[in-house]
Amino acid sequence: MRRLFLAGALALSAATTSAATPDEIVADAALEARARALGRELRCMVCQNQSVEDSNSALAHDLRVLLRERLIGGDSDEAAMGYIAARYGDFVLLKPPIKTLTAFLWAGPLLFLLGALALFLRLLRREATVLAPLSAAEEARLTAMLDE
Repeated sequence: MRRLFLAGALALSAATTSAATPDEIVADAALEARARALGRELRCMVCQNQSVEDSNSALAHDLRVLLRERLIGGDSDEAAMGYIAARYGDFVLLKPPIKTLTAFLWAGPLLFLLGALALFLRLLRREATVLAPLSAAEEARLTAMLDE
């Protein structure tokens, strides 16, 4: 029972920890909570599918520090995220906004699926048209072969 409790406590602590180092953490708890929440929306450019709060890379460290500096400077959440997105591009956001430049990224999977479905239906239709009915001579030969 004790091992189960320790395993659960370890899993819970691992799930709630951040890669932020003590020198990054802001003394104001509310500001730190804002920074962590916003950091979970930023993509680590090195790790690709990990937030900067979860990554140990040097670039993620720099983004965490930059985000906290902007928040300490008085930026709102939107202003801080906008500054980072303007500096690094929309790819730094884990949920990039739908714009003309990012519309294909959002629509890409759907377009791929529709294209694959169209190709599949075309192949099915081609397969159906390839099979022609048997001629009278072919039917007679097939009947003779089956009778043997």
